Amino acid sequence: MDIMNTNKTDNERHARTKMLIGEKALGKILDAHVVIFGLGGVGGGVIEALARAGVGKFTLVDFDSVSESNINRQIIADTSTVGKLKTDAARERIRLINPDAEIITHNLFYCEENASEVDFSGADYIVDAIDSVKSKISIILRAKRENIPIISCMGTGNRVDALGFEITDIYKTSGCPLARVMRHELRKNGVDSLKVLCSKSEVYTSPEAEAGEGGEKRVPASISYVPPVAGFIIAGEVIKSVAGIKS
Repeated sequence: MDIMNTNKTDNERHARTKMLIGEKALGKILDAHVVIFGLGGVGGGVIEALARAGVGKFTLVDFDSVSESNINRQIIADTSTVGKLKTDAARERIRLINPDAEIITHNLFYCEENASEVDFSGADYIVDAIDSVKSKISIILRAKRENIPIISCMGTGNRVDALGFEITDIYKTSGCPLARVMRHELRKNGVDSLKVLCSKSEVYTSPEAEAGEGGEKRVPASISYVPPVAGFIIAGEVIKSVAGIKS
């Protein structure tokens, strides 16, 4: 085991990363444990980039299965994974990229009642890429209590501009309905700062959608490139943090 640990940064899969950031920073990535909540369009992008960077341990949390409608934007979704649990599809994806990774999966909808089933111990970073405000708040409060760095994704749906994303503090955001609700809830819970990914771009509505059908509430629309870009940006923040890269 000691010999393998000594030589793990020499793996050819990591050669270009090592050339860029150096052996010490790469070693930190290979030793990192990242907990990811939500394995959809954003979470899939996070997983893809972290796996390719060589992150050594993943804890993946999602309750859903892959559906055909996910194929337009979710990296783990294709015709071979439709019907599979997203946790299973994500694990298989990571294995194809980084077979050395340790992967723990929890097929559940995270809430206060089942929070103890997900072990945060030893985690270097937590990624919140889910939609439920109540669950997001629960995850954030727990991360704050346990002093684990966390980044939370705000809304990525109904947008066509992937250049509008930025990493900022929740209290510096504007124009995002989810961020507005989160600011309110976080203030109530005494949270004075939170790193988030949020979009500055305007919500897009096509003429056909504006015509609508009786004003029914719609599931957020999406396109192939926007949620994955958000996931890759979040992954970059995680990688730089765990590796100690200043940019």
